[in-house]
Amino acid sequence: MFIDTTAPEDAAADFGEYMEQQRQAWGFLPDYVGCFAARPNVALAWSALSRTVATSMPRRRYELVTIAAARARKSSYCAVAHATFLRDNGGGDDLRALAADPTGSTLDVVDAAVFRFAAATATDPASIRQEDIDGLRRLGLTDPEIADITYAVGVRLFFATVLDALGARLDAQTAAQVEPGVLAVLSVGRPPLAEKAPDP
Repeated sequence: MFIDTTAPEDAAADFGEYMEQQRQAWGFLPDYVGCFAARPNVALAWSALSRTVATSMPRRRYELVTIAAARARKSSYCAVAHATFLRDNGGGDDLRALAADPTGSTLDVVDAAVFRFAAATATDPASIRQEDIDGLRRLGLTDPEIADITYAVGVRLFFATVLDALGARLDAQTAAQVEPGVLAVLSVGRPPLAEKAPDP
């Protein structure tokens, strides 16, 4: 971590609550928690927005979009963590397809198109054209569903940007849960921690 992960006095209580929430959710204290030591209210606000976006779309699609965006932006932390969520929500075959071809082209036709669109949105949103949207429509996606994909990319980019710019690294515990082939194609940025980081 590149910054001091000690919370200032005016944020100490809120940060303590945030740390405990994350420890309960993961079973350990993730390295990224320290990014929000000074502003735990930012983490909580992002979490609320992320939950709102995630619950507006099927969980499997949300995870595929998140992985596409995170991988495109070279966020190993987010890509690998969400690989575990995808696997736990019935996406084991999807992960094997991504291990074989990380562009997502071996997913089914709709998922492959969504994956490509999410990656393009994450890397160069100004490159998106009307024909890209029309292509998704022809595959049966509605405009609200297309908007949901862009919202999911947007919330992911905030979190991935904060984590990478402040030096957070994928936790060894999470990396150990992913098959080596999947880990290799999703570890596109900072390498994972070799061992559990000490609690702040």
